[in-house]
Amino acid sequence: MAIEAPRPWFAPSASPRAAAPLAESDAVARVPTGVPDFDHFSRGLPAGSVVLLIGEAGAGHLEFALTSAVHMMFHYDDPDLHQFYLGSTKGPFTYPKGVAYVSISRSKDQVLQELAGSFEPSYHDVLARHMSFFDLSPSYFADSVVPSEWASVPSPLLGGKGPAARAGGPLGALADALESGGPDNLVIVDSLTDLLVRRGVDAEELLTLIKGLRRRSKAWGGLTYLVLSKGVAPSATEQALYDSVDGVLSFTWSSSPLHTHRRRTMLIEKFLPVFTRLPAEHHGRFVLQVDDLNGLVTTQYERI
Repeated sequence: MAIEAPRPWFAPSASPRAAAPLAESDAVARVPTGVPDFDHFSRGLPAGSVVLLIGEAGAGHLEFALTSAVHMMFHYDDPDLHQFYLGSTKGPFTYPKGVAYVSISRSKDQVLQELAGSFEPSYHDVLARHMSFFDLSPSYFADSVVPSEWASVPSPLLGGKGPAARAGGPLGALADALESGGPDNLVIVDSLTDLLVRRGVDAEELLTLIKGLRRRSKAWGGLTYLVLSKGVAPSATEQALYDSVDGVLSFTWSSSPLHTHRRRTMLIEKFLPVFTRLPAEHHGRFVLQVDDLNGLVTTQYERI
């Protein structure tokens, strides 16, 4: 008895359901990052996403978070400028009401002074106006060699003598800050690097906290950026972090015989709701530029 050879399967060029887009009420709310051109490709990120920004030193992961925060708040302070950065990207979008900046070891003055020295004045002014700052340094530096005067908070958020170290340590303080500042906001956690190198902070407990954050953030809307320096954590811990968040954007320095200088690049390592909307020919890396007028922008796209 002859056996029939299997017939080749060809993927259809278009799904029969492609012509019937989701109704607006059924679609997942999306938040624009405000980073020029990236929103054009990604069409914004799903509200409630926890995004790991991991990068080599100076490669752009913190600059991405700061640029995104300021450009989002231009939606309220300067709608025309916000639309300029969105370019041809079409909504509808939902917008965080403010920025919750959770600093593990740096003070509010440090963050704002660095911003003022790096970008044109509106970046400092807009972020200062819309930012709620959570300084976790008392918990972070407790029981360390750092003198208590060095870890003091000169301008506490709610007045008084500044926050005391929380009984649950840095991770407990982080959980409290996220629960307080997370709802309806863009959250920046600066940074996981500090926690992973801190004596007494268990990596497994940190991973468990992030998994819980991923669940909780879906009720908050907004976005959460977790900043991490590449290579600080062991490879297994890095991979576990990748699995614990919704999306991963990786920032590196690249060099080539064709260029006389290093370039910052960004790669989408993981982000299912972005990849499914991104054409296959755009599954590559973005070349980045950071300047004082526009913050971080994507200047071109490379296939790899």
